[in-house]
Formats: sequence, C-alpha cells, structure tokens
Amino acid sequence: MPSEPIPAARGPWRRHALIAALVLGAIAVSLGLRLAVGDRSLHGPLTWPALPLWLALIAGLPLLAELLVRLRAGQLGADVLAGLSIVVAYALGELLAGALVVLMLAGGQALESWAVRRASFALEALARRLPAVAHRCGETGTADVPLAEIAVGDRLEVHPHEACPVDGTVLEGRSTMNEAYLTGEPFLLPKVPGSAVLSGALNGEGVLTIRADRRAADSRYAQIMQVMRDAEQHRPRLRRLGDRIGAIYTPLAVLVAAAAGLASQDPVRFLSVLVVATPCPLIIAIPVAIIGAISLAARRGIIIRDPAALERIATCRVAVFDKTGTLTYGEPRLTDIDPAPGQSREAVLGVLASLERYSRHPLAGAVLAAARSEHIPLQETREIRESPGEGLEGCVDGRRVTVTGRGQLLARVPEAPLPPGQGGLECVVCIDGAYAATCRFRDEPRREGPAFIAHLGPRHGFRRVLLVSGDRESEVRYLADQVGIDEVRAGQSPETKLALVRELAAHDGVLFMGDGINDAPALAAATVGVAFGQGSAVTAEAASVVILDSALQRADEVLHIGDRLRRIALQSAVGGMALSLVAVGVAALGYLPPVAGALVQELIDVAAVANALRVAWVSRDLADEVTPKPALDQG
Repeated sequence: MPSEPIPAARGPWRRHALIAALVLGAIAVSLGLRLAVGDRSLHGPLTWPALPLWLALIAGLPLLAELLVRLRAGQLGADVLAGLSIVVAYALGELLAGALVVLMLAGGQALESWAVRRASFALEALARRLPAVAHRCGETGTADVPLAEIAVGDRLEVHPHEACPVDGTVLEGRSTMNEAYLTGEPFLLPKVPGSAVLSGALNGEGVLTIRADRRAADSRYAQIMQVMRDAEQHRPRLRRLGDRIGAIYTPLAVLVAAAAGLASQDPVRFLSVLVVATPCPLIIAIPVAIIGAISLAARRGIIIRDPAALERIATCRVAVFDKTGTLTYGEPRLTDIDPAPGQSREAVLGVLASLERYSRHPLAGAVLAAARSEHIPLQETREIRESPGEGLEGCVDGRRVTVTGRGQLLARVPEAPLPPGQGGLECVVCIDGAYAATCRFRDEPRREGPAFIAHLGPRHGFRRVLLVSGDRESEVRYLADQVGIDEVRAGQSPETKLALVRELAAHDGVLFMGDGINDAPALAAATVGVAFGQGSAVTAEAASVVILDSALQRADEVLHIGDRLRRIALQSAVGGMALSLVAVGVAALGYLPPVAGALVQELIDVAAVANALRVAWVSRDLADEVTPKPALDQG
C-alpha cells in the first residue's frame, strides 16, 4: 500500500525519458551510418541511414497520440506546434529534423512529469516507512497479513523498532514511540494501555498489542498518500500560462510558415519555419524552473504541495496569521496554578503531570517541564482517554483525573467554583469529579516575529497584516502588541476564520499561515495556505505549502522562492521565444534549412534552460536580513 502512489509519480517521467533516450540513440546511429556510408545518394528516406530515424518516429507515436487527444479537446498549446512540425518533417522526407523535434518534445514532457514528481518527493520518502504487512493476532497465534486486510477492531502486535501499521489504541504492553515525522514533536511519547498510536510512528524497545481503530486506507499515512496524488496531478499555473501563450503563438507561427512557403513555393521552407518556431522554451524551460524551485524549497525544509502557489504568492497583499505555533514558538510554559480549597499546588501538579505525559496536547510539555523543575515525582497512570474537544482523562494512583477547558466544565457543572477568567491559556483540573484547580500558561512570541512582521509591507508589498486566533481577546492582543500587528480577531472558530478569509480574498490575494489542523478550512480558502510543522503539518491536506521546522525565516524564503520562480521562468520563456522569432525571420528568408533550424532551436533551448536553472541556486537574496530582537519578558 505505501508504494501505491509511487508508480503514478514515476510512470509518465520514465515513459517520456525512455522515448527521449530511444530517439537520441536513433539519431546517433543514423549519423554514424551516414558517416560510414559516405555516399550522399544513400541519404534518402528509404536508405539504411534513414531506418533509425523512422524508428524514432515510431517511438514518438505515443506523444503524437497525446497531442491529438488534446487537440480534439480544444487544447491548442505550445506542444501542438511541435507535433505539426514532426508530421510535416516526415511527410517531406526531412527525417533528421523531425527526429530532433521528437527529441525536444519528449525531453520537455519528461521534465514536466519530473517537476510534478519532485513536488511530492519528500512525502514519498515518508510513505516508504510504512510496513507492508502487520502482525495480526488470532486464535491460532500471530500471522503476517497485508495492510489492506486489516479491519477495525483487529488485534495487532507492534514489535520493537517497527513502524506502527495503523492508527489504534494500546491494549497491552509498555513502550515509547517516535512521532516526530508526523507531529513535529522531537521527543519520545510513552505508550501504555489506553494510549493512542499513529500509523508510521516508530516503536521503541517494547512489544505493544494494539487495537486497530482505523483501516490502513483511512490512516494518517493514507492522508499523506492523498497529498502525494494531489501534488502529482497539479498542473502549475505557470505551465498553463505557457499554454495560453502557445494558443496565440501557435496559429501565428503556422501563418508565418505558410506565408513563407507560399511566397517561395517551397514546402521545405514551410517546414523550416515550423521547426524554428517550435516554442521549446515554453515546453522545457518552465518545467525546469519549477523543478529548481521545488528542489530549492525541499533543501530548506519546505514542502511545495502545489507548485502554482509559488506564483500566486506574489499576488498576495493581505497576510493572516494564526497565533499558536506561527508567531509563537508553540511551547507554552506553566505560569500559575490556582488550587481549589482543600487542594495543594504540588498535589495538583503531580497528578496533572502524571496524566499529561501520555498526551500530545501542546500544554502537556509545559506541565511536564514544571513538574521536572520542581522535582515532583510522577505516579502510576492507566485507562488514558483523550478525545478531541473533550480533554484528557485517566486514572492516576486510583483517582479519576480529568483535564478540560473552562467552557466544557461549566457546560457540565454550571456551579463549578472557578476563579475569574484572565488573559492567557488555561486548563481546569478535576479529581474524582470535583473541581481541583485552574492552570494558566503563556506562549512566548518568536524572537524574530516583530522584525518579520515589520518587513512584510516594505519588502513584499503586503498592505494588511492580521492576527486571528480562537484565544481570548487579552491573550491575542498581548501577542499582537509584542509583534507589531494592529488588526486582531480573537475568539475565532474555524468557521469564522473561514468566513473572514473568504471576505478578504474577495478583494485581495490572501496568504494564510497556520498549523494546518484547526485552520484547514481557512488554509484551503486562502490564495496561498502555509502550514507550519506543528501538529500533523505534513498531512495538512488543505495547505499549498508545508514548512517543516516552523521558522518564520522559512516563511520569508517561500516568498522569495516564489518571486524568483516567477521572474526567472518568464525570463526564460519570453527570452527564448524572442530568440526563436529572430530565427523564424531568418528561416522565412530561406537562410535556415530544417536540420539547421532544429539545431538552432536546440541552442536556444540550452540558453533558456541554463537561465531557468538559476532558480535552484542558493543565494544571499533567498531571505531578508531579519534581525531578532532580544527575548521579551513574559512575566
């Protein structure tokens, strides 16, 4: 199952690359035979030197069939002119010129297929980690079965150092699991009966027996595979721009070629103009630029799911930021514990930390850090249950402990003696059903945040910057003041975030940066959605771009890579076509025969591709000099 999308990614690239290799070999053999024969009378279309070139045409027939299908669908792109050149060349007996055009067409399509494949290269590497089989427990023992045969409720064994095959719940055993590749959290999570486990997470030293809660097809790995399929199927907007240019350029080139042929009464001159006019800078240079941008981003820890986002990002004039994990480090610290009468601070922290060590919630790390700093021992914990939106529950040293939010508790127990609400993050703790304490947290702003926000307008043309969060007004306003944002939207639900982004996007391009989980609707509605590497960022299906290490510098690099791709791709395409038009004029006057025209076009292609390769260079202008300010006192 993990290899399912890989053939789809590699198939077109390998097929087109094979055609290009066969045609190149045929041209080489033909030229070798011509040199060996040395008799020009044997250079006709039915001689031995011509035979390999006919084989080149046969190899290129699948490409011509694809072009015919597109033409019947009304898609008059740049590559249609190349197909017409091939047909005319072989009809007139100019086999070498036709073979050279087949080579250019196959090479360009191979590059385009590879560009799409590179868009999901890093995610493809992750998918290979998933095991091919699972150890299913039955009445007669444990048997290895394919992942596709695992059903919800099956009992499975996860052996030491193996990847977990499906999402599930631990039934027996104790171990640790590394979920960093999915969650971005760089530590091992303890796993005991009741703990949730994720498909693809690496098991530690112990053996775990788990219950499958989802089929493999519904697991987080399946979401990654869907991300890969989406990336493979996206046709970048820049390439479509090339098609639109080709829709104008192709009929114009045919008219010029026809005029030259009629004026000279020479069909070969008609062919010469067609061959030289073939817009290979559109066919080849733009995919090369896209490959370079995707590769450069991947080396910087940035996954480009939709290459078209790199062009769209230059049109964005409104930046919308989620709070936690984007403009903050996403690592809140415990600042205060307000115990209920009869409860001690140390006792509450002890049971809370004992339970939170099994949670993936962002506040769990803050609780554990506080317990470690105060040398509070952890207690035996079992029957852990963590439901989204409901909180964390478990049995700690024989007592039922629940960690939830103020609103959830008041909905169940309206008379709960909670202290007055304050700014900041908080959770409430109940022990054996009774309110025990309120814990408050503070998330530190990123040091580079103020300088990053300040440079968005002058350097990248953003006219508005907004901070949007589901937290309280006081907490959101506190962060906004620290980083220099004037427009604040607090208390926002996913639905209201979506409505806000849609309203903004109706007037301007919107760049939305969030964690890729609760912000998924807004990420999908934005002109460009950027998911940071918190939570399950690499599986954020709604995002166009995923930044794995959550650094604001990487967000700046996305802006610069997009600007560089757009600028260099258009330079290569327009500059290459301008050179082609000069060659068209020379061919129309009869000074450039078909074979020479094809070679001139190859030289133009080399120049356009060489320029397009500059996209992948790491240079000083990849990010602005954003100097972090000294760390702020959080009080």
